[in-house]
Amino acid sequence: MKRTAVAAWLLLGAGAVSADPGYYLVRPYSEAGQTTLDLRYWHVDPPDEAATLWPEIGLRYGVNSRWSTELLLSWIGPTLHEQTLSSINWVNQFLFTQGDSPYDLGLHLQVIRNRGQGNAMEVGPIFQTEWGMTQLNLNVFFSHDAGSRRQNQTKLQWQALHRWQPGWRLGVQGFAEPKSWRAGPVAKFDLGGHAELTAAYLWGNTYRSRGDMLSASLQVGF
Repeated sequence: MKRTAVAAWLLLGAGAVSADPGYYLVRPYSEAGQTTLDLRYWHVDPPDEAATLWPEIGLRYGVNSRWSTELLLSWIGPTLHEQTLSSINWVNQFLFTQGDSPYDLGLHLQVIRNRGQGNAMEVGPIFQTEWGMTQLNLNVFFSHDAGSRRQNQTKLQWQALHRWQPGWRLGVQGFAEPKSWRAGPVAKFDLGGHAELTAAYLWGNTYRSRGDMLSASLQVGF
């Protein structure tokens, strides 16, 4: 297990805080009065090393039509049976537009308490618009990690999702950081009610180290 933890540290370059969590595209949402269960899973699979798994669970609440807040817990381990609580995250989103413009604009703010490695913060604008049947997203985040060798970073997220049929979309998404990039196909499914499932498979590198990544998230509102 120690070998796996060391491999994950080297692969992610800045430890769990910088990328734990981080490879989920942030989208603007307005859900006043709604509580949402947020289930996430992602893993990195570096060549010649065991995979590292990150299961996560969060609970989000729409305080009003412009502010949503979430408490998110993230674990890390070599298997689902060998997991350690990695970080406690407080995620907030503030909306500046609400259907009164052809695009959605908001602010993402995330405070991260990484166990044993200090605190981190991530903040930046989130943008979404529609071009015909295609939904386009672009986010730029600025992060400060007190416990990392790379304390200050700029992160880019982007996505293009085309609605092929009612209830599901298919497209591509990508993430970029200094000396790091990942991109690949993504699919989003409307499960009915207030539930949706998103899954992506990304290729690329993180701090010059190659490693494929699978991510999935299930959100259920009630």
